[in-house]
Amino acid sequence: MPAQSTGPAVAFDGITKRYGDGTAAVDAVTLGIAAGAFVALVGTSGSGKSTLLKTVNRLVVPSAGRVTLDGADVAEQPAHELRRRIGYVFQNVGLFPHLSVADNIAMPLTLVGRRDPARVAAMLDLVELPAALATRMPADLSGGQRQRVGVARALVAGPGLLLMDEPFGALDPVTREALAQGVRRLHDDLALTTIMVTHDMAEALLTADRVLVMERGRVVADATPAAMLAGEGGAAADALVAVPREQARRLAALSR
Repeated sequence: MPAQSTGPAVAFDGITKRYGDGTAAVDAVTLGIAAGAFVALVGTSGSGKSTLLKTVNRLVVPSAGRVTLDGADVAEQPAHELRRRIGYVFQNVGLFPHLSVADNIAMPLTLVGRRDPARVAAMLDLVELPAALATRMPADLSGGQRQRVGVARALVAGPGLLLMDEPFGALDPVTREALAQGVRRLHDDLALTTIMVTHDMAEALLTADRVLVMERGRVVADATPAAMLAGEGGAAADALVAVPREQARRLAALSR
């Protein structure tokens, strides 16, 4: 599939999300993401990374601040129109159990009255699933296959922006690694802008161009993977990097 024009630049301007008790899930985040970048949002549970991500497609409405795509405020257009231009993949996939694989992938097209079996077939090929799976039901697929269907559905309408919220968290390590590499290839081939939420620092370092670490609703580190590994991300980033580094050390010790 040929590359499309580069995905949009994304900007967060003073984004805050407070709940009724005054708790700030996201606290005055301001940052820009360049068109075509692959950015990972990393942090422990409750750090605000998923909440920040969801302000982009308006699944979460911020208490203050604004999000823009190529300078256009996402709040100034109907949510359903905005979401047609954004692919969204999340951990539990959310496939319709009563629809075939092909019909699940086609859903974004069906919602706008478009029927395009060739496009659906091309998406199966894009995510490296055999054409024979098109008539299968989600219950007949493995977890990895279901997640690939979810990626195909997110991309079928040709969005320039891909949001991923813990997309591989429920998968076994081998499938998780293969899918992460596959998504990175799709990002490059389709010239997407991709924002991926993960709690796995190794996954972030190996997949993204830029890693943002969140803690208590704020971005506390922003660096390339190489800089993170060199200890330039600060204490919160170092604590997350220490986990895969220690695992690698222990594995190396076992082989001696």
